[in-house]
Order: sequence, then structure tokens, then C-alpha cells
Amino acid sequence: MIVRFDMAPSVVEYTLHRLADLGIGHVFGVPGDYAFPINDAVEVHPRLQWVPSANELNAAYAADGYARRRGAAMLCTTYGVGELSAINGLMGSMAERLPIFHLVGTPSVRIVRQGLICHHTLGDQVYDRFEQISAAACCVSARLTPENVVIELERVIDKALEESRPAYLTLPMDLALMPIVGTQVQGSAIGTVQQRDSVAVELDAVLDLIEARITTAKTPVLLPTVTLRRYGLIEVFQTFLDVSGLAYATTPMDKALLSEDHPAFLGIYNGARSSPPELKSKIEQADLLLDLGGLVQEDLNTGLWSGRLNPNTMISLHSDWVRAGDRVFTSVSLADVLEGLTARFRGTPSRHNHGDQRPLLPSPQLPLASIADQPSSSESFYPLLQRFLRPGDLLVSDTGTCLLKLNAMRLPGGVAMESQTLWGSIGWGTPAALGCALADPERRVVLVTGDGAHQLTAQEIGVMGFVGIQPVLIVLNNGLYGVEALISESGHAYNNLPAWNYADLPEAMGCQGWWSGRVSTVAELEAAFASISAHPGAAYLEVMIPPEESQPLEQAAIEAIHQTSTPPVDF
Repeated sequence: MIVRFDMAPSVVEYTLHRLADLGIGHVFGVPGDYAFPINDAVEVHPRLQWVPSANELNAAYAADGYARRRGAAMLCTTYGVGELSAINGLMGSMAERLPIFHLVGTPSVRIVRQGLICHHTLGDQVYDRFEQISAAACCVSARLTPENVVIELERVIDKALEESRPAYLTLPMDLALMPIVGTQVQGSAIGTVQQRDSVAVELDAVLDLIEARITTAKTPVLLPTVTLRRYGLIEVFQTFLDVSGLAYATTPMDKALLSEDHPAFLGIYNGARSSPPELKSKIEQADLLLDLGGLVQEDLNTGLWSGRLNPNTMISLHSDWVRAGDRVFTSVSLADVLEGLTARFRGTPSRHNHGDQRPLLPSPQLPLASIADQPSSSESFYPLLQRFLRPGDLLVSDTGTCLLKLNAMRLPGGVAMESQTLWGSIGWGTPAALGCALADPERRVVLVTGDGAHQLTAQEIGVMGFVGIQPVLIVLNNGLYGVEALISESGHAYNNLPAWNYADLPEAMGCQGWWSGRVSTVAELEAAFASISAHPGAAYLEVMIPPEESQPLEQAAIEAIHQTSTPPVDF
């Protein structure tokens, strides 16, 4: 089923060819009979590799990680049972703005026309029951046929990339194998796909406004968001940062957009939990905050809503519109605004240089005061991890206590990071690390996950060994859902976990040549990091963490998260 241009390809061949044009090289999924035409076509496609995920949820998580580093991803499941299993992962991609093309094989039109009762249904002859459910996890959807596939694919691709969110495509088994009708489209890699052009009058007004505000501001700060990465604008932002002389901070969701040793980087703004602590007042007292991409003011991203950002000092540049106070500008692309500002600032750098606003940060390295024979703990783990990371690494943090710790840690120069702050699905990290490693093979992927999250999706360790990637997986074992214990009113038995021999998992799952070990003291942890650094392949490290660390937060903090109590009445 290789695509041939001397004759019309089939619907499924053309679909895969067109999506591969975006630069996607892997397809994550679980095979299923209604999806066999897709599975078969992927198997022989010259530019695609099938990744046999352990289940559909893990496949969706892996595709999410892949799209973060490659710009887009493909996921393939079968009708009903398969597509429904993937929905949680796709909803996370919707929330965090990642274009994943979800290909679903459905029963043939011949079955539908005859009203035959088939498996993976409720036996009620309602064949489109699942379409609305799966489409709800995507920003656009289409049923592909020989007559519409060329036009519909362009519509779907355009919308998915415009919104940077998932797309849902169904292919009936019989129609998938029929030749397409229409003229084929040769696409371009996602890195060269441009945002829509801005309306000139709106763009000029925005540029005039922002330039004037920056010129007169005494303490301006940039707040770049992960939206810049989603639209391939990191280099454009970096150029603007260099020519403007402005300083910047990020929220946890946007951590490590640039190397955290960048001279303009101030730290992580997270309300009362900002790092360094003095950054809170610097951000909240700034006379201009330039939000690049649309800051998400979610609970974990704002220190449990403890941030106090002044909307009157903020200008927010969304992907295709701008808000400045009570003024809104539409049909203005983020790319055009950044490029326009860069051109203006490059011409008169002395007028706009705010380099004196940059200094703020104390020494970025965490102190290491633990004694060698002490039990391993968070106090020793995070300083040693900071020293273990090397330039070019990609740190992946699962949702949980580890994410809270890593957000506050200054990453060494050249280290990137991925996390799922907004959607916050525990277990995302292990499959996402697989997707990241396949999408960005030049980086060493280092995953930090808790044992609770890891137990949900640990099957992907076997997939990692099967496809031959070489990550470093670090599992913090405290025997319980640590983050849940933090936000419980008191300790609960339902947070306790089955005891696993984690360090034995890679061998049990067929991984060859992996370094694997378990540590329970500071000395063992230091030795393990040294051994992993010297090892040429993948590694799996189980680190014992005292469960006593996961004590419930103060009741006031728990109430700030849940807000279930009746508020006091002041007279």
C-alpha cells in the first residue's frame, strides 16, 4: 500500500501520505480489525513506523509527548472500544494544545447499509454513536470517503494546526481501500506551516500600542507561554528578547521554554510559590506585563490562585488576537506581532533596552547537605538530579509531587522540560517520555515519576525496549499516591499502593542492555547517577523516598485547592 503518483492512491494511503508530509514519522496505537486497512498501510509506508502501544490510553499519552517535540502526531485506534479508551489522553492534548490526528477504522458501509449487528456496538444498529464522544476530544472531525478525502483533509489539517489541537478522522473499512477522487496535495513539514496573515490595520495598531507601552514602562517583564512552542515561535521569541533587552519569567506550565541559564530569565512565577520568592512582587508590581501566548491562570499555575496579576498592566498576545485592558484586536497573528516588534526594536535598541531590569536570581544550584549513609529522600534526590542532568537533556515530569518539586528547581543550561500542568493526568509521564524520545532522538530523555503514576502506565517500558530508545527512567517509590496524600484531610488507606519490585520491570518486559537498580541511601543514589552517566544505554532507577514526606497540607491550603467550605461572613 505504498503511495504511488502514477495512479490514484487509496483513501488510507493518501491520508497517511498527507499527514506524513507534516513531518510525522511514527503512528501510535493498538491494532483492531476495523482499523486493519490503516494498520496495513502504516506497516508498508516508507515514511512511517508503527509503535505498538500497550493500550489505547498509553498510545494517546505517547502521541501527546511526540507532538510536543515534533509539532504533530498520529494515533490509530479501532472503532468503539479502542477510540473510547484513548479519550482521556486526547482530552489532555485538547487542554494543552497539541495537534494529534486520531485515525479510527469503522465498520464498512456495507455493514451499515444492511443494518447488520456487529461487535464493538451496543447491538442497536446505531453505528455513529461514538463519533460525537470522540469528536468532543478534538477541535475538528471528518468522515473520509473517496470523494471528499482531498478536500476534507486540507480542512482538517488547517483547523488542527490553526488551533493546535487534536483532529478526529474516521475511515470505514471498505471506503478506506478505494481510490481517491481528485487532485492530490503535496504538503509541507509542520515547521514551515505559517499562521494566517494578520489584517494590516489591526497589526499596525497592536504594534504601535505595544511599542509605546514598552518605551514608557520602567519595569516591564515578558511572560512567554508554551503557545510559542506549539506554533514554532521559540526562535522568533528569542530574537525579540535579544533585541529588546527585556527580562522574562515563566509559569510552571511554561517552564524551560528557553534554557534556564539565559541571562534574561528571572525565574518561575507561581503566585505565593514563586521561585525565587521575591519574583512574586517583581511580577505583580511591574508596570507592564507582556503575556506572549495567553497565560493560563489555573490553580497549579498560579500558586493555588495566590497570584495577583494586574489586568490593567497586562497585554495578552493570543495566537490570533490581542487584549490590552478593555481593548481587543482581532485577526492578528502572534508570529506577525513578534516579528513586527523585533523589526522596530532592532532599529532603535537604545530606546528600548531594559537590561538593568534583569538581575534578580540567587545561586541556582540546590544545596546538597545530606550525609552519605542517610536514607534517600527528596532533600537529597533533587540536588543530585540537578547535578546529574546535562546540556541537551529533555526532562519529563509526571503529574504528582515530583512536578511541584521540579517546577521550583533551576534546570542546568540547555535542559528542556515537558509536563502536563493543566490537564494533570497521573500516569501521563511514562508513555509521554516514549513519544518524546521518538520525536526528539537527539536528546536524552530523563523521566521523573512517582510510583503511583508509574503503576498506571508502566507497560510502556516494554514498548521502549521494543523500539530501541534509551531513556533514563527514575521512579520515586514512597509506597503511596503522594500527591493525593498531600491534599487529603488526613492519611487514607486508599492512597496506599501495591508493593512492586520496580527495578525488575525492564528485564521482565524484555528490555535488553538496560542499567537497572534500586537505591535507598544518599551514597547509593550518588553511585547510581555516576553509573548511569557512564552507561551507554537506557537506565531505570528506583529511588526510595520516605512515605512520611507526604504529610497532608495545612487545612487552609487544602481548602484553597478544593474550596468546599462555606466562606466566612464579615460584618
